[in-house]
Amino acid sequence: MHTRDSQHRSTNRPRNPPPATTKIARGLGWFSIALGVAEIVMPRTVARLCGMQENERLVQAYGLREIAVGIGILCARDPRPWLWARVAGDALDAGTLVTQVDSRDKQAVQRGDVALASVAAITALDVYTAQTWKPLSVDQQSAYDYSGRVGMPQSPDRMRGLARRDFKVPRDMRTPEALRPWPTAPQPGSTQPDAGPLTIA
Repeated sequence: MHTRDSQHRSTNRPRNPPPATTKIARGLGWFSIALGVAEIVMPRTVARLCGMQENERLVQAYGLREIAVGIGILCARDPRPWLWARVAGDALDAGTLVTQVDSRDKQAVQRGDVALASVAAITALDVYTAQTWKPLSVDQQSAYDYSGRVGMPQSPDRMRGLARRDFKVPRDMRTPEALRPWPTAPQPGSTQPDAGPLTIA
């Protein structure tokens, strides 16, 4: 295939987000789903590990949110809105930990501090992933630019008529003798002799 401007074509290849960002985003999606399932199935255990007062319905509601956000991250072509939804959910989780931890129980306070530090780390990762994810522009969505291709090894002006120079019709593609038209009388001014009347031997 002949290409007029191969350099221009190569610059129009789509640029996907950095592989590290893609892996982190997918990891956050699966993490959200796993955490959501744990919060729905074991709400009391999750609340106790976070040092919170037992509030099963609240924990299960947060679990449904985590599952929805995780599915959105994994299925969306542009997961940035869902990543920012995770950031908002992290802020909600942090506020819940601050208000729901039993300050009279030292062990609960320690567990709450550990959970709050974990939420802060996850929030930083969510913000980084949402900010570094770059969507494809309209010009980058086409895999290749074929406007410079002509499909011939030379220019159209040079290729025109080359196939007729040495081309011979194959025998199996010729009109059979029995189907060829009968000779006709020569036109006025023609030098071809008259074939004469048809005779059958």
